[in-house]
Amino acid sequence: MIATLDIATVHAFLLVADLQSFTRAAEALGTTQAAVSLKLQRLEALLGKRLVERSPRAVRLTADGASFLERARALMQAHDHALSAEAPVTQPLSLGISDHAAGPELVPLLERLNAMASNLTLAVTIGFSREMQDAYDAGELDAVIVRQEGSRRGGEKLTEDEFGWFASRRLALPKGEPLPLATLAPPCGVRAIAVRALDKAGIAWRERFVGGGVTAVVAAALAGLAVAPLARRIAPAGLVDVGPAHKLPRLGSSKVMLHSKVSDPAKLAALRTVAATFRSAADGRIGDRN
Repeated sequence: MIATLDIATVHAFLLVADLQSFTRAAEALGTTQAAVSLKLQRLEALLGKRLVERSPRAVRLTADGASFLERARALMQAHDHALSAEAPVTQPLSLGISDHAAGPELVPLLERLNAMASNLTLAVTIGFSREMQDAYDAGELDAVIVRQEGSRRGGEKLTEDEFGWFASRRLALPKGEPLPLATLAPPCGVRAIAVRALDKAGIAWRERFVGGGVTAVVAAALAGLAVAPLARRIAPAGLVDVGPAHKLPRLGSSKVMLHSKVSDPAKLAALRTVAATFRSAADGRIGDRN
């Protein structure tokens, strides 16, 4: 009897390899961790090779797994290409992401969407959480990844960010002078939190830099212009939290939420992948458990 590869099983293997987590792969597939683990066991039995190394803290590809990875991608691409002849019409998926939430997860997120959602046209908008939420409420966006603000409830929690006061190591803060700030312009919610905290603590401050995006704010902090209130998750390695050293007030934390109203199966599958990829990258871990 000729052995054949199951497309769904190969897809599960690719998700485990890319997300480096059985749990996140299961979330992306809308199934259980046990089901994904069983698929991988069957695939390994079929190939006669061990593809992944499982431990309590990590999931890594073996040498055979890394070798099979590219062949698995080629198989999925051929499969998707074969189906595309029957369904040439692409669908738009519009996703809004809060600028302060769009950290290092954005690259792997787009990579995964590109790999598994070739029938979708992606439209990604980066902006203020409030603006993204308003556009979503108005029906202009299929889904949004935003910071939870005010009394807004609902949605799916992706992660919870701790904030700090980040600056270049070479930035000097002379005593008695107002704290130089680098922030987004109003109505940035993170800016509002930072300003309220400083005012409540009686700490004088001045706007040293106002950026049109977090990338610009981070650049100003790296250049030594000012201190930037940022989530630890998105602060680059060149910045340090100067809050404790200068007795700046704690900024606390906020939840990053996914809101969606889509019902189309292809879009739902894509958003499951978005959520799983975001969590996997936000966790900052190589993998979890088998």
